[in-house]
Amino acid sequence: MIDFVAVFIFFFAVIDPVGTVPVFLAVTNGFDAKAKRKIALQAAFVAALVLVFFVAVGEIILTALNIPLLAFQIAGGIVLFVFAMSMIFGESKPDEELRLIGKESETAIFPLAVPSLASPGAMLAAVLLTENHRYNLWEQAQTTLVMLSVVIIAMILMLAASWIHRFIGNGGASVISRVMGLILASVAVSNVLAGIKEYFAL
Repeated sequence: MIDFVAVFIFFFAVIDPVGTVPVFLAVTNGFDAKAKRKIALQAAFVAALVLVFFVAVGEIILTALNIPLLAFQIAGGIVLFVFAMSMIFGESKPDEELRLIGKESETAIFPLAVPSLASPGAMLAAVLLTENHRYNLWEQAQTTLVMLSVVIIAMILMLAASWIHRFIGNGGASVISRVMGLILASVAVSNVLAGIKEYFAL
């Protein structure tokens, strides 16, 4: 039996449903309410598929390719850092918003499903918390259910994002997005440094 509270808190931290809201607002400025709902549902569905995939075969793939988990952590941190930079320095121009129209699927997949929800940290957590030699099949199934419950919470928050948007407006969404970018950049650097430290400590 797993520690449900500890696993939930861990996945809530790495998936960060609350932090996904400003990301969702920032990348869906050019869409109407119907398109936003579609994007939220698609993003949650794709993120769930990606994370379940890593639960099922992530460890097998990394082992087959002879890739240590620490290397995966460092690479994931670098990808997260690049995405954070795009949040900080990206421009919110009308032309960019117009280019988003009709591209709901692309927006749902990137950056919402990956790497906002199914972030490198979440993928790593999915692998680490379901290691075959540490957890049996039933415990892995329990962990997967907890993980999916966090994704559902993120989906609910994204569906409510339009309501939140009425209070903060485009300017507020832009500010929040850049602040979250700074936080994500810090988390990314921390992940890379922690991975490098552990790697050389082996």
